[in-house]
Amino acid sequence: MNDILSAIRPDVVALERVTHALVARFGARVVTNETVRMQHANTLTWVAAQAPDIVVYPETTEEVAEIVKICAAHRIPMVPFGTGTSFEGHTNAPFGGVSIDMNRMNAVLAVHAEDLDCVVQPGVTRKQVNEFIRDTGLFFPIDPGADASLGGMVSTRASGTNAVRYGTMKDNVISLTAVLPNGEIIHTASRAKKSAAGYDLTRLLVGSEGTLGIITEITLKLYGIPEAISAGICPFPSVKAACDATIMTIQSGIPVARIELADEVQVKAFNVHSKLTLPETPMLFVEFHGSESSVKEQAERFRDIAAEFGGGPFEWATKPEDRTRLWQARHDAYWSALALRPGSKVIATDVCVPISRLADCVEATQQDLAKTRLIAPIVGHVGDGNFHLTLLCNMEDADEIERCRLFLHRLVERSLAMEGTCTGEHGVGQEKMKYLLKEYNTATLDVMRSIKRALDPMNIMNPGKIVVV
Repeated sequence: MNDILSAIRPDVVALERVTHALVARFGARVVTNETVRMQHANTLTWVAAQAPDIVVYPETTEEVAEIVKICAAHRIPMVPFGTGTSFEGHTNAPFGGVSIDMNRMNAVLAVHAEDLDCVVQPGVTRKQVNEFIRDTGLFFPIDPGADASLGGMVSTRASGTNAVRYGTMKDNVISLTAVLPNGEIIHTASRAKKSAAGYDLTRLLVGSEGTLGIITEITLKLYGIPEAISAGICPFPSVKAACDATIMTIQSGIPVARIELADEVQVKAFNVHSKLTLPETPMLFVEFHGSESSVKEQAERFRDIAAEFGGGPFEWATKPEDRTRLWQARHDAYWSALALRPGSKVIATDVCVPISRLADCVEATQQDLAKTRLIAPIVGHVGDGNFHLTLLCNMEDADEIERCRLFLHRLVERSLAMEGTCTGEHGVGQEKMKYLLKEYNTATLDVMRSIKRALDPMNIMNPGKIVVV
């Protein structure tokens, strides 16, 4: 690691030249204040914060290209920054350099309602785009817990509560405009709904975590707002029963829009944080989209399946404000966990397994938590086998820190043993790089490294993430 550090950390002279060049071009939009720089380092997990040397705020694709060319000329590392809500150290600058903050690139550039798509800049957030297009009768369904920027969501291949029906970001990005590490601007595809023309560069950049280029425009799929939306909650006697009911629901072909698990610890956190009065037992939060008749049929079929596994009663949230309150509580899972143990550090992580192994994986994880005396509420997008833990750790207790580290390691090992993955949607970043060596063989990782070297031969685009080159 020291050899890598010395190879790409910029020297003082190069950094001064870049600073002068950026200030000359962008003026007050270049910031070197320590407080601002630290705000652009990791903030939401226990990965140590590593601040950039400079923060710059572009407003157009062309300005991003100018910044990249200036940095590339002096071999200065660059780290794209959205809203800073990622969990795996994606925004850290382990080798210093320039944080390129996309928050001023926050315009919806075009809405093509007749084609069910829109074009946005990367600083637009998921809530902002839905507010903008609301009057068209359309919506964008991908909803990670935070009001993340769409550029960040593309970069980490984000998911959310609607993924079981609408897919993840990889399924909902039509094309991208991006700036490569040499400052060239590329467009990965047209607005056509499908194409067989060349390599799928869109999918290559989706999930690349800013290591191959900086995304500056995104063309997104949109969907019609359903005629009817019905949501509810269903308690279960155990997490296993809830998972088994989920598996049966999916295998039965019920087109459920959302099906989210919360264990009894997480439900308690919801009650404390969101002032709810839910029964503190494992629970599924569900939502159905469609026509009035289809929604009614879906809900009735789900209710019958839940009853087979001891679930019920199934309670409707009939008013829009009640639905919103339930789903906002789910989205606030990270913050609600803090209420269970004030002063603790929250370590958010996720794994994903084939849905047939979901119940086994969650149940084994709960047993592991009990054995190691750790508190970690469990929530999950269980319709696609993905679940999350918000592990609460006392950072003043060395023994507890070590127990947390070992538990997180076993969690990933367990998922991989069940033919799963080390991350379903949080991404690799810094923290999970070591697990790619277990998830993929050497040849697969060599392909990833070859792509990185081909596009970023100087290793200056978000270095120290995903793979070491």
